[in-house]
Amino acid sequence: MSKIVKGLYYTTTHEWVRVEDGFAFIGITDYAQESLGEIVFVELPEEEDNVEAGEEFSAIESVKAASDVLSPITGIIVLINDELEDGPELINEDPYENWIVKVEMEDKSELNKLLSADEYKEICE
Repeated sequence: MSKIVKGLYYTTTHEWVRVEDGFAFIGITDYAQESLGEIVFVELPEEEDNVEAGEEFSAIESVKAASDVLSPITGIIVLINDELEDGPELINEDPYENWIVKVEMEDKSELNKLLSADEYKEICE
């Protein structure tokens, strides 16, 4: 069973959101990284890029497949996790610690459309 962290928001496309001080940290779930296998590359967006809920902002490549990463929320990227450039495998090691981007949220009410840990667990079963 994949690890699912309580207190985060989830999408049906296997991204997670952690909210801290009005900012959203976004990454992929344990289920997603397990499905992808050994991650070899993370395409990172640019800081100050706009992201739209439901739109692609990144891509992850593994030895098995490539997958788009969709933004759960709308806002402006204020920070990228540049450690992933040289260490994409960090996502395999701990997908919840190794976020992809930090976003200044435009509309916090979008979080209400996301899944709780329990709702996400049902999707993964």
